[in-house]
Amino acid sequence: SARHDQAHAFSPYISNSSGHCGLGIKMGITRGKLHKRRGTGGKRPVDRKKRKHELGRQPAMTKLVSGGVGKRVRLVRCRGGNIKHRALRLDSGNYSWGSEAVTRKTRVLDVVYNASNNELVRTKTITKNTIVQIDATPFKAWYKQHYGELLGKKDNETEEEVKQSKHVVRKIAARNANHTLDKAFEDQFKAGRILAAVSSRPGQSGRADGYLLEGKELEFYLKKLHKKKGASSK
Repeated sequence: SARHDQAHAFSPYISNSSGHCGLGIKMGITRGKLHKRRGTGGKRPVDRKKRKHELGRQPAMTKLVSGGVGKRVRLVRCRGGNIKHRALRLDSGNYSWGSEAVTRKTRVLDVVYNASNNELVRTKTITKNTIVQIDATPFKAWYKQHYGELLGKKDNETEEEVKQSKHVVRKIAARNANHTLDKAFEDQFKAGRILAAVSSRPGQSGRADGYLLEGKELEFYLKKLHKKKGASSK
C-alpha cells in the first residue's frame, strides 16, 4: 500500500541504491589498496566491497612506563583463531649486542628518536625501529666477567681485585689480544645508558626487543640526535 511504501522510504536502516545502509553502519579499517591510484596516475574502478582478510585494527600505541608500573599486554583473537599480543605498556626487553653475540634483558629508560614522527618521542610511544636508551648495567657486568675490564670506569674509580686461577687469567688475556671497542660506543657506558633500536613489533608480539647500535648506524643516529638537540635549543 501507499502507506507502507511511505514508511519503508523513511526507515533509517534501509539500503540505498548503491546497496549501502544510510545510517547505523560503521566503516571498518582496511589494509586494502582499492583506493590507491595506478602507477600511471589513473583511478582504479572499485568493483567490490572490503574483505575480511584485508581488515586492520586500531594501532596499539605502546607506551613506555617506569616507576614499577609494570607491563600491560592484551590478547587479541585474530582470523583463523590465531592470537596476537597487543602491548599497551612496556618497561623492558631483550637486547642483543651483535658484535659480541650476547643478549641480556634490560630496562628501557627513554624514547629518544623516531624517524616517522616526533610526536611519538614526546609521548614515549614504542614502535618498530624506535631508537631508545636502555640500562647498560647487564652488559657492563657481562663485559667485566668476559674480558676482565670495567666499561665506563671513572678516573677516580677503583676496581675490586678478584682472585682468579692462572687458567682464567690466560683465557681473558687471549680474548683481549685482538679485541677493540669503538670509542663512541664505549663512551655511552660512562652515562650508564646505551642507544638501541627496537626490532620487534610491540603491537603484534607484545615485546620491545632489539639490538644495540654500533658502528656506522650508531654514528648516524648520534648525528641525528645532536642535530635535533641543537634545533631545540635555538
